[in-house]
Amino acid sequence: MSLDALPTTGEDAMTWSWSQFAPYYEDLLARPLTADRVEAWLADWTRIAALVEEANTRFYVGTTTNTADPELDQRYKTFLDEVQPRVREAEQAVKAKLIASGLEPTGFALPLRRLRTDAELFRDANLPLLAEESKVVLEYEQLAGARTVTWDGAEIPMTRISPVLMSPDRDRRERAWRTMMARTDADTVALGDIWRRLLAVRTRIAANAGYDNYRAYKWRQRYRFDYTPDDTLRFHDAIEHVVVPAARRLNERHRARLGVPALRPWDTEVDPAGRPPLRPYSDIGELEATTARIFHQVDPELGAYFDTMRAEHLLDLDSRPNKAPGGYELTYEVVHLPFIFANSVGVHDDVQTLLHEGGHAFHSFEMTRLPYLQQRSETMVPTEFAEVASMGMELLASPYLAADKGGFYTDAEAARARIETLEAHITFWPYMAMIDALQHWMYTHPDEAADLDRCDAMWIALLARFQPDIDWRGLDRERVLRWHRQGHVFAEPFYYVEYGMAQLGAVQLLGNALRDQAGTVDAYRRALRLGGTASVPALYAAAGARFAFDAATLQEAVDLIERVCAELEPVAQG
Repeated sequence: MSLDALPTTGEDAMTWSWSQFAPYYEDLLARPLTADRVEAWLADWTRIAALVEEANTRFYVGTTTNTADPELDQRYKTFLDEVQPRVREAEQAVKAKLIASGLEPTGFALPLRRLRTDAELFRDANLPLLAEESKVVLEYEQLAGARTVTWDGAEIPMTRISPVLMSPDRDRRERAWRTMMARTDADTVALGDIWRRLLAVRTRIAANAGYDNYRAYKWRQRYRFDYTPDDTLRFHDAIEHVVVPAARRLNERHRARLGVPALRPWDTEVDPAGRPPLRPYSDIGELEATTARIFHQVDPELGAYFDTMRAEHLLDLDSRPNKAPGGYELTYEVVHLPFIFANSVGVHDDVQTLLHEGGHAFHSFEMTRLPYLQQRSETMVPTEFAEVASMGMELLASPYLAADKGGFYTDAEAARARIETLEAHITFWPYMAMIDALQHWMYTHPDEAADLDRCDAMWIALLARFQPDIDWRGLDRERVLRWHRQGHVFAEPFYYVEYGMAQLGAVQLLGNALRDQAGTVDAYRRALRLGGTASVPALYAAAGARFAFDAATLQEAVDLIERVCAELEPVAQG
């Protein structure tokens, strides 16, 4: 069957019904599959599947960039109800055909292992449940995207108040923090309903697939072949014993410099020396242009990739009403181009977010050399390494933050920015462990976790374990609300521990780069090109790191961070 009548763009594919896609899948299933025909067959499968994937991506991008578009919202829900389940069913049949053939095309050993896992997990009964899960996640995104607050007499998206938490004015910080907490709390009833429905549908999905709990199902579904749930629990223990003491040392230095008796939750983001927040850019155009110069300094070809994204309008970086919170990078698989979404508000975190998502985008560009979608799609690339691509880029770009090297800052400001980023690694590991541990408990205790109050109680216990030196006195209600705002818990279950693992990989790249920046960038790019064709340990090794998350590896990383911060501190002080 000729593919000439297929849509040529993802936008056109968004208008197709399942009945239009069906004949192309039927043709794939009807064709003889032999060694001399498998490459052409895979190429055709890639073309068909890429159209469906890009249509879904464009719907997601559209509904997150504007959460108040009812027409697009309805079109997306129709797609999720009527097209996506049938595509999943057809994709399963195509995967089964390839597996049954016994053929292993070049570079397909790891993709085949993942396809076999998909086949093991597939159940017809889960098709409507997966569609229902996606629609409830969409409800969460709309709820979060609608959050606005009144600040200084104006109604603004809640994301725009975040910079106030860096103000040297402690009273103003507290007022901003309490404003954010009150707005988050206003959604608690609706959030609880969304959470209960997500937990229920995910529990049913796992049971249908033959698993005792959703954690066990998700472990397989995320292709976590190289470590177990117990390994991640030991990672939490290592963080508690190695990183929490380092975070306490850091917090105590900050408390002393602030001159306050105890660190309150509105004191954790302010500069301890009382300096105002870094203001790296005045408008989004400047953010893009300066970041482009930094990427060119890291590597001219990576810089050219970013130039393409700017030219093709593949960046949506500003914060505005009716835009979902957070940041992400997704790839349009038909045109082989990535898209970056962010909520920039004029602070240094915006720079780090763009460097981070830029790393993901570079991963996408580098993987276009791989011929088949099953080797390069987001679901087929190990997240544990995909986040090294992003976090590694944050650190590889850090030497170029100063204006005389193309960046945003004076030398003192650049040193300060680098310290803030590295210190954030130390404070993030405990927070990551809290979010991950919360989900381990939720999905292995679903009856208890259906009660939002019990989830809150577990969060309080985790605060005591991983953030023991933050003073929450008089804030019993507010202290449970942070996890309510963590989108991964609702939209991307169990997608969080990878950040902690990848930080360890990225810090190893930092150590390599301090000895050989150019060689480290070359190894980084070679590893990105492997896409989903290599295991997690092999990808780390290709980049010049090792895949490990034990106490000894954590200690090495913490020691390196503390040493580099100590070296940068005199420069930051001017």
